[in-house]
Amino acid sequence: MSITFDQDISGKKAAWGAVLSMTLCVFVLIASEFMPVSLLTPIAADLGVTEGQTGQAISISGVFAVITSLFIASTTRRLDRKFVVLSLTALLAVSGIIVTFAPTYIVLMIGRAMLGISIGGFWSMSTAIVMRLVTPGEVPAALAMLNAGNAIAATISAPLGSLLGAYIGWRGAFFLIVPIAILAIVWQFISLPALPPRDAQSSPNVFRLLRRPLVVAGMSAILFLFMGQFALFTYLRPFLEQVTHLDIEMLSLILLVMGLAGAVGTWVIGRLLRHRLFSILVAIPLVMAGLALFLIVFGASELPVLAALVGWGFFGTAAPVGWGTWLSRYLADDAEAGGGLQVAVIQLAITAGASIGGVLFDTVGWWSTFAFAVALLIASSLASIAAWQTTRRAS
Repeated sequence: MSITFDQDISGKKAAWGAVLSMTLCVFVLIASEFMPVSLLTPIAADLGVTEGQTGQAISISGVFAVITSLFIASTTRRLDRKFVVLSLTALLAVSGIIVTFAPTYIVLMIGRAMLGISIGGFWSMSTAIVMRLVTPGEVPAALAMLNAGNAIAATISAPLGSLLGAYIGWRGAFFLIVPIAILAIVWQFISLPALPPRDAQSSPNVFRLLRRPLVVAGMSAILFLFMGQFALFTYLRPFLEQVTHLDIEMLSLILLVMGLAGAVGTWVIGRLLRHRLFSILVAIPLVMAGLALFLIVFGASELPVLAALVGWGFFGTAAPVGWGTWLSRYLADDAEAGGGLQVAVIQLAITAGASIGGVLFDTVGWWSTFAFAVALLIASSLASIAAWQTTRRAS
């Protein structure tokens, strides 16, 4: 008879193997999502479209990720979660194949839309599944492991895509994702236990969670956090080139160091979250606001900027681990619906932050974009305090 979580998972080794298999999937998802950033020119030239149109290959995956995150819990509510994860990872592999061999722009966009479904579905369910693979005390560490895969992929995807594109072409770069996705499928099939659906009687509507004051405060904090983070981060390269006056080699080095700092940050803060959840949720955006303000003041100085961006990577990459832990503790009874709502809020926040930040960057100046980020991050810290107080009153 097959073992399920509801019966018993006999050893931590099997559970952590499953978490690692999901981490590999996260790595492939994020690498696939952001690889087009460094390959826009050759893709556009090959398919006979503009670079702006090719850039929409990133946008369409985000749109489908939002839609999927809102409805994945209801559409799959009676399916074993192992089957759902395997299906989403298989869709990721199929997406890679379609993009690799896309003869036209429309086919490319279909492949990217499929990637968006995989991204939205996987991230929506990741916290709920992790909660069933490890003990409650180990959830922060497991989420930190997932986010480390995110940080590493986000760090290397653009430069690696550029390097591979120069030697094997953009199609070859995308095709290399496929065998890694297949490896993730095999590993998940072996390591994931059966995960039968839970709470089939509860409403699958994710918006019902917004009736809870704690959820409103928490999601508001998440919205402001990611809006502020990506309002600044999206325009980091032109800031470093035009204000700090870095060459491309130094710029690439800084981005790499930021990614490595993020991987360290997820590990360190993941260990602290067991006992200091809300104080960390309040502190992270406040520290990031201070770092953004520091960049406004000392943006022309190379060493201070480098130090600030290491701190930005350390805290910013770890922030999703904190909010994933919050979800696992305070929405444990609705983790899948809560995960879907959280992913939708994050995707919308990233889009809004980058869009408004871009308008400010072009019309007022780079400093206004960074000041906008400061205001949003302070608002996130205040909303985190509101969530903290709501929890105290409820208890």
